[in-house]
Amino acid sequence: MSRTAKGHRARRTRTLATAGAAAAGLFLAVGCSSGDEGPGEAAGGVPVVEKGKLTTCTHLPYPPFQSEQGGKVVGFDVALIDLVAKNLKVEQKILDTPFENFKTGAFLNSGECDLAAAGMTITDERKRNVDFSVPYFDATQALLATKKSGVTTLDQVKSEKKKLGAQAETTGESYATSKGFDPVAFESSDAVLNGLRTGQVDAVVIDYPVVQGWLKDKANADQFVLGQNIETGEKYGFSVKKGNTKLKAAIDKAITDAKADGTYKKLYERWIGPMPKVQS
Repeated sequence: MSRTAKGHRARRTRTLATAGAAAAGLFLAVGCSSGDEGPGEAAGGVPVVEKGKLTTCTHLPYPPFQSEQGGKVVGFDVALIDLVAKNLKVEQKILDTPFENFKTGAFLNSGECDLAAAGMTITDERKRNVDFSVPYFDATQALLATKKSGVTTLDQVKSEKKKLGAQAETTGESYATSKGFDPVAFESSDAVLNGLRTGQVDAVVIDYPVVQGWLKDKANADQFVLGQNIETGEKYGFSVKKGNTKLKAAIDKAITDAKADGTYKKLYERWIGPMPKVQS
């Protein structure tokens, strides 16, 4: 589903099993997020909104960070939060929610989720509403264009009056706007890709790892060209409700331990690709 910058998107909340949870017998469901158990505590006295679960808000699809495959949600973010859940002796449960709520922390404040994990850039604006974990991924933006457009830079997009797109409510959209564009805003990364395929836009600005994933598909590689890499200094973090220091500490520990013992590298190479020489 796509929209212009002035359009509206449908609100949705879906409950999905992670790969680990599915293996334990959980299933894909559509419905509310509160569950029957009510709130509880995980190991170490970490509060959770549903007993025995670590409930994660995300926005699907966003491969390679999170995507649905065969009724399970998998990806780099999912695998990292599974490490947190394991340490807390609970299972991760994922809710598919609108991305705009990650800016405000709405689902965290309402008690529907314990944390948000959505390939989300740490920004000063978002830090006013939520607390972030330590950074877990260094990200850049990229320009992806149709080959027939003939453009590989934003300057060309502007000078040749081509149509530019981005995912709504993301830093890619914000970056394009800051450069004087009025990008067509799409509700999800799948909608961004479809916008390119169907000619709604000639080029898009989106996270480079997402572009990497798309170009692994020969059909995409034949149709699109990777343009300029846009260094924005972005770092991804997981967010928790303001003041939730115990859960933030548990997430920070899982990330730090995974980087120290090699688990992070294995997960990175599985979901993203070869690690760059410098990864903070």
